[in-house]
Amino acid sequence: MSHYNANLRDIEFCLFDLLGREKVLGSSIYSELDRDTAMGMLEEVKRMAENDLAASFVEGDRLGTEFNKSTGDVKVPASFAKSYRSYMDGEWWRIDAPEEFGGTLIPASIRWAIAEMVLGSNPAVHIYASGPSFAQVAYQLGTPEQKKIAKHMVEKQWGATMQLTEPDAGSDVGAGRSKAVQQSDGTWHITGTKRFITSGDADIYDNIIHFVLARPEGGGPGTKGLSLFMIPKFIFDFETGEIGKRNGVYVTNVEHKMGLNVSATCEINLGEKEPAVGYLLGEVHNGIAQMFKIIEFARMMVGTKAIATLSAGYQQALAYSKVRVQGGDMKLMNDKASPRVSIIHHPDVRRSLMVQKAYAEGMRALVLYTASIQDDIALARAAKNEESLADLEALNDLLLPIVKGYGSEKSWVLLGTESLQTFGGSGFTEDWPLEQYVRDAKIDTLYEGTTAIQGLDFFFRKIVKDRGRALGLLAKELGKFCASGGELASEKAALGKALADVNEMVGTMVGFAMESAEQAEEIYKTGLNTSRLLMAVGDVLTGWLLLRQAEVALAKSADAGRDSDFYAGKIAAAKYFIRTVLPHISADRAILESEDGSLMNVAESAF
Repeated sequence: MSHYNANLRDIEFCLFDLLGREKVLGSSIYSELDRDTAMGMLEEVKRMAENDLAASFVEGDRLGTEFNKSTGDVKVPASFAKSYRSYMDGEWWRIDAPEEFGGTLIPASIRWAIAEMVLGSNPAVHIYASGPSFAQVAYQLGTPEQKKIAKHMVEKQWGATMQLTEPDAGSDVGAGRSKAVQQSDGTWHITGTKRFITSGDADIYDNIIHFVLARPEGGGPGTKGLSLFMIPKFIFDFETGEIGKRNGVYVTNVEHKMGLNVSATCEINLGEKEPAVGYLLGEVHNGIAQMFKIIEFARMMVGTKAIATLSAGYQQALAYSKVRVQGGDMKLMNDKASPRVSIIHHPDVRRSLMVQKAYAEGMRALVLYTASIQDDIALARAAKNEESLADLEALNDLLLPIVKGYGSEKSWVLLGTESLQTFGGSGFTEDWPLEQYVRDAKIDTLYEGTTAIQGLDFFFRKIVKDRGRALGLLAKELGKFCASGGELASEKAALGKALADVNEMVGTMVGFAMESAEQAEEIYKTGLNTSRLLMAVGDVLTGWLLLRQAEVALAKSADAGRDSDFYAGKIAAAKYFIRTVLPHISADRAILESEDGSLMNVAESAF
């Protein structure tokens, strides 16, 4: 029996009833797609995810990878290789590859809906299958000669990695010491050590192209002095793609991790055994900006992975709560002879399930709403609508740290405190997949920028540097919705109160930042609250999307037929979230406004 049950009904509801994605299908760059075709793709991915991909989820975790230290090669379990092959043989890689090399152009919203099911069933499959998306970057930013690398990556199904982190630098990417020296033939020799490289090696492809940040000889300090190089595991013929000798890029260690064990997290040495030959991407020294093309995709993936895992955990908890019989009905608690009931009848279990449902469905909508903005960006580019494009890109930039930071943090916490908890002691055993979900999901709060980094990025880059433009556009849309009345008028008013609290939180933090120009330590007050603000904005957006779903559900309830319970669940989840989650934002506002920064004056020895 598969551990995974895809919630395709809710995905379809989000895509078409909530976000109206049929309006982007059948026109412009998506003229060859319609709703039936999109749903056919999603239904096939659901079948594959629940069967072929999910089949190796547990064994991949238990067996992990095999590392041959003498050769620097990593081997994955045969069962996982079979799952990976199912994905690749099904040609789902086409949704990421450049059109010129056989890629299929689909809206980002459909692409991320597909990704949710892959990531929920066996996330390492999606991670290892990143070659075509990296090829897209090589194709878009590379020289005409380097576009041949992209072609081979797609046609020969090579793997790819992104390499930023170094042992001493950690998240401080600009402190990296990997060095690049240009050669007479135009190539570069790179030396250094990279750490925590996701899926750094595997025996499921013939070659890997590593996208590596390094500092050219004579390059300046910090991130601005970094350049991006493509370093193949094996040197190859540019014209034919035929593989030649081993390049000087070797895995020297595979981390022993808490979870996601089938994805080899590697330490990689560059240039120690022989030169690590690389190619400067685009022949321009613009590494951090180029790498952000990959990082933004990776952050969207991480948020989607986390939220997909929460959905899987909720589905498991819900199913278990309906069959696990324990205790009597609370209203008959004084009657020792009363019938035993399934635990879904117990108030606190029901509370827990509704919390899981609201967040899983609300954050799914958050991912797909963000992806719908990406749909609109692609359409604006195709139409050369520069004015709309600027606003849409700013809005997407604003939403990405919420998807990644808020989505991963809430998912990890809820999987442990609610989903696993539903199982009682059984959840702590390997008999059920929850313990693996919890272990696998923790990494989502850490890699591609920790939650703290997402909070800093959200406030300083996406609000302050943007002068609040994107946040203002979003707040205006939410404000209009809150004032629209209807059957959910009281819930909308509560959302409006939360929105006002968040606006005040932003204003207070901007004030702290401005005061720091005169008194530098005032900036600490902002730093102490950036994660708090990120979570508060995430809750407001989730509440908004849940209420929008409830409004659609109310309109459809009259003649819902067999979907009546589905719509009733939508309405109940929205009302519950608004009533039980959003009031906490007022408390967060009060905490933030009372911030005096005194924590920063506590002596280290006092901790």
